[in-house]
Amino acid sequence: MTHSEPARAAACRTRSPAVRPFAAVAGTGITVYGCEQDEADLFREMAPRFGVRPTIVEAAVSEANAAVAAGNRCVSVSHKNRIPDRALRALSRAGVVYVSTRSAGCDHVDVEYANSVGITVGNVAYSPDSVADYTLMLMLMAVRGAKATIRRTDAHDYRLGDERGKELRDLTVGVVGAGRIGTAVMDRLRGFGCRVLAHDIRPTTPAERVPLDELLQQVDVVTLHTPLNADTHHLLDRRRIEGMKRGAYVVNTGRGPLLDTQALVSALESGGLGGAALDVLEGEEGIFYADRRNGSIENDLLLRLQGMPNVIISPHSAYHTDHALVDTVENSIVNCLDFESRKQHRT
Repeated sequence: MTHSEPARAAACRTRSPAVRPFAAVAGTGITVYGCEQDEADLFREMAPRFGVRPTIVEAAVSEANAAVAAGNRCVSVSHKNRIPDRALRALSRAGVVYVSTRSAGCDHVDVEYANSVGITVGNVAYSPDSVADYTLMLMLMAVRGAKATIRRTDAHDYRLGDERGKELRDLTVGVVGAGRIGTAVMDRLRGFGCRVLAHDIRPTTPAERVPLDELLQQVDVVTLHTPLNADTHHLLDRRRIEGMKRGAYVVNTGRGPLLDTQALVSALESGGLGGAALDVLEGEEGIFYADRRNGSIENDLLLRLQGMPNVIISPHSAYHTDHALVDTVENSIVNCLDFESRKQHRT
């Protein structure tokens, strides 16, 4: 079974960007780790309005710098780096009792271990439109063969390609995970006139709801929007990928390990699948968000995927919009204030 986005709250707690705190806890200190310049500017801009004192740390949270949080019960962390257990222990020793991750997912934190050392973990809600828009962009690029077209024109070859593109209205699209983002994707798909199928454990979705294996057998495009957990790791495994329609496309803007990457590569190389558009990838850690132009990449599957004309790769950037960044910073602050005021919102 797969889980929609609200199911994350079983492990970590989420606030909606539409809700504001009832009251700020004056003078609350928040240590902000892994904070890049654009985030730092927003934290400093919003701090007076919320009555908080942010301590900005550019480096990701670690055992070595956890002591910087001493005196602050709440910290905010980035999703770009996994938080090791030893860092959680060090935060706990420094007096931290709440970690707000600036992401919708918590798979980079061992939430159960955090709880065992006295730390509650909360995630944030941000504009679902950021990822939904990007998903539709990737979907359109995939079915129109945009990568091959751009490659040819970059080389000044302006001939039409051998393969014609497909129109979404002629296709059946499957959405796996009908949380806020999956629902926003389905809202957009209705405008294209295509048939939409959904798979989710929620009793109602804005589309026809079918079992996962049945969905995969029927759709021309599948897009993944379910959180990553033990149940959804390799949700699209070799068996399910081989059971998809010949020539179908896979779009993933959720989490890399939702897909069995080796099985995906095999299906693409054999011609079983028509293409893929991936904003996330297994083994992306240490590669995405870094300039690797002059270094080697120790991920053979990534290199094989990037060499394919029918595969689009982007570096986990679907969420990266002005609006979503404001939501993320604001709701990370709100999470901490709610925790301090004991007005924690449980989904």
